Amino acid sequence: MHIGELEVLRWAHILAMVYWLGGEWGVFQTSYNVTNPTLALDERRRHMETAYRIDILARTGIILLLPLGLHMGTIYGFVPLDGAQLIAMWVIFIAWISLTWSAFLTRETDLGLRLTKIDEAIRYVVIPGLFLVSIASMLGYGPLDIGPGTLWYGAKMALYAFALCIGLGLRFIMRAWTIRFRRLAEGPNPAEEAALAREISLGRLMAYVYWLTIASVCFLGATKPF
Repeated sequence: MHIGELEVLRWAHILAMVYWLGGEWGVFQTSYNVTNPTLALDERRRHMETAYRIDILARTGIILLLPLGLHMGTIYGFVPLDGAQLIAMWVIFIAWISLTWSAFLTRETDLGLRLTKIDEAIRYVVIPGLFLVSIASMLGYGPLDIGPGTLWYGAKMALYAFALCIGLGLRFIMRAWTIRFRRLAEGPNPAEEAALAREISLGRLMAYVYWLTIASVCFLGATKPF
């Protein structure tokens, strides 16, 4: 039996998608206890710790989807990258994942907050870049070599970029938890509790759109409809 490069990449791509979707669902459910003011603060912090441990898998998955998708796109002939450029791409993304894990491991410190902000700042470059590449390519201006019958690849990239936008908003909310729980540890703080309630309500609405977008990305990749 021969297992080719594309098959391994496709398997890893599916696995990353599963961790992304499943991780986000886990954080969503855990958030109910994180923001429940009737629970003791220590218990809420334990649930927050659980949420962070689940979320790191989702964060890893969503980042990995991009280099995996670009690598497969290169094999399909959509993405104009040669061997050396593919290696450079993977080095860059491994560095990004290392940054994400460093932020996770130091999440309760000021260093962790700084690393998280750097992680978020990378998305300020990646998101508009993906939108620009996908839309320009679907209009026939490149750099992706796509057209009728392969436009699904550009559309998938655009939806992925949109998902990154939502994910960035959810990252803002989780980053704020660290600061808010530091203040709550100082004593009862109705203003912080109200802020938590507002943020989690918004976050849950965003999560529903997030899951719909993820499902759409999966659909395009699986069916390649246009």
